Order: sequence, then structure tokens, then C-alpha cells
Amino acid sequence: MLERDFFKQVRILDGGMGQELLARGLKTTGTLWSASALLKEEFHKLILDAHLDFINAGAEIIVTTTFSSRRLKLRENDVEDKFEELNKKAGELAIRAKEKHPDVLVAGGLPPQYLVYEADTRSDYEILENFFDQAKIISPFVDFFYLDVLSSIREIKLAVQAIESLNKPYLIGAHISEGVKLPSGEKISEIVSKMEHNNLLGLMLSCVSPENYELNLQEIKCLGYPFGFKLNGFARTNPVSGYTKIYNKNKTINPNEFLGTRKDLTPIKLAQFAQKFKDAGATILGGCCETTPSHIKEISKLR
Repeated sequence: MLERDFFKQVRILDGGMGQELLARGLKTTGTLWSASALLKEEFHKLILDAHLDFINAGAEIIVTTTFSSRRLKLRENDVEDKFEELNKKAGELAIRAKEKHPDVLVAGGLPPQYLVYEADTRSDYEILENFFDQAKIISPFVDFFYLDVLSSIREIKLAVQAIESLNKPYLIGAHISEGVKLPSGEKISEIVSKMEHNNLLGLMLSCVSPENYELNLQEIKCLGYPFGFKLNGFARTNPVSGYTKIYNKNKTINPNEFLGTRKDLTPIKLAQFAQKFKDAGATILGGCCETTPSHIKEISKLR
């Protein structure tokens, strides 16, 4: 098991796998997004190559491509019967990348189990079961779990509860679309004040703009845990009609078609933001949607 102080020194995470796969030619099915690459064997090499390119760019940690292989996403695309197969394949492909780079760690990505950038209002039982079902499949392949872009304290609590029996540490990636509160209306500090953590490795804000991360920097740095970020290159992450509603309505759409892509956030520009946050104490440095191996290469120079 990883030492609790693992993230007390600077570590480099990978970038945005889903958008990177689309940029490399992934043809999506329905609303499966990155899971389309798991579903179709012809795209498995695309996943492996993307993992390897992020590693070669300097990433010390890669995240499993499991964001869209959650049960409800597969169900709405009539491939729920592939749930175990796709999540296992994501783990296997990450391990194949790691085999060539044994010092690289694999983080098991546990995404929001229903809505993205919005709090899940379903019952505790449903959410807990969804998290556990996915976590137990990928657990044999991962060094720790990464709670990826969660939008409420309740979901974070349930995710932590779900993985408890799997006896692996975890990294929390909370999401704030804009301002200083999660989509649920809660503050980052409540992740610590309202929860007990035995195996927490660190706290992050995930899939956030650099500017919005800066708004929350003073609060997250005072919580007593290693902290950091996975920064995105979307023009916005808070569409008026709700991300999930828009995405499901358009079916095959690329998220950047309604969230936009920043043209100003070059690899050097992103690294300048990362440098500023590192100077403030951040040690977990990475990218999310619309960040490429080129972005990670620049960030990795900050080690």
C-alpha cells in the first residue's frame, strides 16, 4: 500500500484521456464517449498508445479509462451486459502501459455514477452499489483509487464507504464548475470537516479551469492534506441547461462542441498556472479534458 505521505512531494498525473482519444480519431457510440474505445477492440491500441504518450511526457500516474464505463452510462446505451468486461479491459490496458514503465502507478478512476458536474440525487443505496460494483472490478489492477470529478460531499462519502473493504488508499477529485462551491452548494472544507479519512492520500479539484482553481486555492491548501489539481481546457463547465441533459440530448456530440475549447491554454500557459499553484504548495499536478501529452510534458518540468 502507498505511504500516506506519497503526495507530499511533487507528482505528475496524466491528462484528459477521453478528449485525447477523440482527438486521435475515436468514433463514439451513442453517449459512451471514452467507453467506445473499450467496447471496440480496434480502439484498444488507441488507449494503450495514449497512456504511453502521457507516460513518455512525464506522467508518473495514469488513470484507468473508466469514466464512461459506469453502469448507468452503459445501460442507457444498451450495453450494460458489457459492464464487467469493459471495466476489466480498462484495467488491463493500464497495466500493459505500466509493464513498460514499472515505476508508473495506476489510479483506479471512479467517476460520478450518474450525472456529470451535477450532484447525484438518487438513493444512498443506488449510489453506493454503483461505486462498489465498478471499484471491485478495477481494484486488482490499481495502486489506489481516484474519485474523479465528484460534485457533492454525499457522493464522496458513499464512494469512500464503497471502497473501504477493498483496502486501498484514495485520492479525492472534487469538482467546482465556477465560484467556490461544489455543484451541491457545499464547500471543499466540508470534505474534511464532515468526514473521517483513514486512507486519504490527497485532495484535488478536478476538471476545473485554472482561474477557478485559483479562486479555491487558499481554502484547499489549509485542509491539512497534500493537494493539487487536474486542470481542463474547456471554455466553460457549467452550461445553463446542465451538462448531462445537453450531452444525452445530442447523443454523439463531442463535449467540446457545447463546452468550447480554450485556444489560449497552450502547454506553456498551463505550465505557468501549474507553477503558480506549485509555489503555493500544490504537489499533485495534472490535466483533465482538453489537456494533451504536450501539456503534461511542460508541467512535468516542474518536478
